[in-house]
Amino acid sequence: MTTGGESGLGLEALYPFLYPARDDLDALLADAESSTAEKFAEIAVLRASLTARFAAALSRCAQAVAESFASGGRLLAFGNGGSATDAQAFTTLLAAPPPPDRPLPAFCLPQDTASVTALANDVGFEVVFSRQIAALGRRGDVAAGFSTSGGSANLLRGLEEAAGLGMVTVGFAGYDGGPMAGSGAVDHLFVVPSASVHRIQEAQTTLYHVLGELVMADLRDPR
Repeated sequence: MTTGGESGLGLEALYPFLYPARDDLDALLADAESSTAEKFAEIAVLRASLTARFAAALSRCAQAVAESFASGGRLLAFGNGGSATDAQAFTTLLAAPPPPDRPLPAFCLPQDTASVTALANDVGFEVVFSRQIAALGRRGDVAAGFSTSGGSANLLRGLEEAAGLGMVTVGFAGYDGGPMAGSGAVDHLFVVPSASVHRIQEAQTTLYHVLGELVMADLRDPR
């Protein structure tokens, strides 16, 4: 089996134990162990760097989100593919927290399959989030967009619609932030500096879990 590309640039670089040049089981297992350890080390370093990079920004964002909830606001989260599952996980953290924290009105837009498929089929996939936000969003609510590239057209349109309504906007991206970083529609932006989709999403999981905990803490004891 070949990767179809230069050595180190294809799947072989990610999963070398799947592309052996020999039938040595011990060597295969050693390759798998080495690859796994390398990935553990990579995400550990990346996650550790998030503290210095985002501690103050997460605190500010949490305060804004908590103030929205305290004033009767809601949170609408969205993303595509794996980022849709991150949006769902984040809203679940807020909507179903462990006691004594109270459930918060947080909704994951991609979960509304009827709206998503109707809009995609009848209008265009680029509006599946912005149209939902236009219908559901109110001034003072929160919109949280999840992306690895920061360049999804429907995500950007959703954030722009939210900003136009006067909602608090939160964006999660990777790489260099892509178009999301250059958008004036994002109040609180968290860019994970990695070129690996896997590491980006793993680090974003850390960020939104910390953000959720800070929001709950602010609601228990407002600043």
